Amino acid sequence: MKVLVLNPPYLPKFSRTSRSPCVTKGGTFYYPYFLAYATGVLEREGHAVRLVDAVAEGWGEKRTLSFAKKFGPDLVVLGTSTPSIYNDARIGEEIKRTTGAHVTLVGTHVSSMPSWTLKNFSVDSVCIGEYDYTVRDLAEVLEREGKLSSVRGLAFRSGKRIVKTGPRPLIKNLDELPWVSEVYRRHFGKKGILRYFYASLLWPQVTILTARGCPFNCAFCPIPFKNSYRARSVRDAVDEFEYIQNELPYVREVMIEDDTFHVSKKRTVEFCKEMIRRGIKLKWSCNARVDADFETLKWMKKAGCRLLCVGFESPDQASLDAIHKRTTKEMQERFMKYTRVLGLLVNGCFILGLPGETKETVKKTVEFAKKLNCDTAQFYPLMVYPGTEAYEWARKNGYLETEDFSKWLNEDGTMRTTVSRPELPSDYLNRACDFAKKSYYLRISYLVPKAVQMILNPSEAIRTLKSLSVFWKHLFR
Repeated sequence: MKVLVLNPPYLPKFSRTSRSPCVTKGGTFYYPYFLAYATGVLEREGHAVRLVDAVAEGWGEKRTLSFAKKFGPDLVVLGTSTPSIYNDARIGEEIKRTTGAHVTLVGTHVSSMPSWTLKNFSVDSVCIGEYDYTVRDLAEVLEREGKLSSVRGLAFRSGKRIVKTGPRPLIKNLDELPWVSEVYRRHFGKKGILRYFYASLLWPQVTILTARGCPFNCAFCPIPFKNSYRARSVRDAVDEFEYIQNELPYVREVMIEDDTFHVSKKRTVEFCKEMIRRGIKLKWSCNARVDADFETLKWMKKAGCRLLCVGFESPDQASLDAIHKRTTKEMQERFMKYTRVLGLLVNGCFILGLPGETKETVKKTVEFAKKLNCDTAQFYPLMVYPGTEAYEWARKNGYLETEDFSKWLNEDGTMRTTVSRPELPSDYLNRACDFAKKSYYLRISYLVPKAVQMILNPSEAIRTLKSLSVFWKHLFR
């Protein structure tokens, strides 16, 4: 069967796989890694698969439709996100009309709102939750003209009725999945890999997962596998690092996009020891929490970890408790002390406008971020997405300005909050984030050390200048 796996066209450099899908102000552009994993699964089953990232290719709707018509797929697996859903579903409808293919939509938005999606758009089905094996089974059923009702994790129409086939169990053995780096190499090649960029990482980079899920349950987080955690074996994960080092020698860094890499201290230390034993020289970065202890961080540094992407969110305990963060200001300060001693860089993330916050606590968050003085810092207004506790909180209390999901973005594709409270209007929060960035990055105490870093380490200079070329125009808007 011919299968087109598509990250559909939208705004230039729009990242659907970001926790807050948008066009970033620092130039970061994410891999469509979940689509890539599904591509590898379909290929293993013998299907003729094309993975196309129309955003990375710079394709518009016309060229994408032309390609789809020429390829002639039987099945189209189409990625979506909340702010781009109207665009994504409409393109799915056009591909269906043009090719006659079965079009299924995937992603966190349609997983949370399958009935809404099928009522509003003329696509064939929606995959709910983890979809690697759902699209595999869907392709098999379509090929033998079987019943869609036999595919777990699917929603589809049957006459005027919407059928949900029941939840699909999460994949227990992640070692069964293909290496996503192999999929990148096969479908994107070096030219394609060079298109992806992460503002905090050395460039070029590749993004992989060594685990899925997160045992924590932050109220605002839209990740697809909350309250679960499954990890690849250490052997399989390090084997992929070895593959990247040998087969993609131009790659400078690997981003481990696990929601929290160091969930298991035992596994993390074993991973680090195996990286050292095998002599893996690749630098790597990962998502982390401030509850990581010194010993774990020390092993990570020894094994080549360069940077940690960390959600500090706020120093205010009431705000942290309101989103179930399970951290404290003291933990945040201790964590930064550890990273400075070890020489680990930190990309710090802060949210302005959490439940219970005031203009005064927003200002305190910005000042606290300056005190921590991370290598890079990101300031977000509170963003709420369907399927999250924060979204239901905003709806229940009448804080949502609109449920037109396209309004979750500014005209240029950068994020904007649609959560507005009397004490914290949405316009104030959006402006506060812009001010926070200027206030943070235009400090002598930040600029001088950054200049020294760039002089002493040309690799750091490349990624900083590449990010700055995009970020500068936003900084002074």
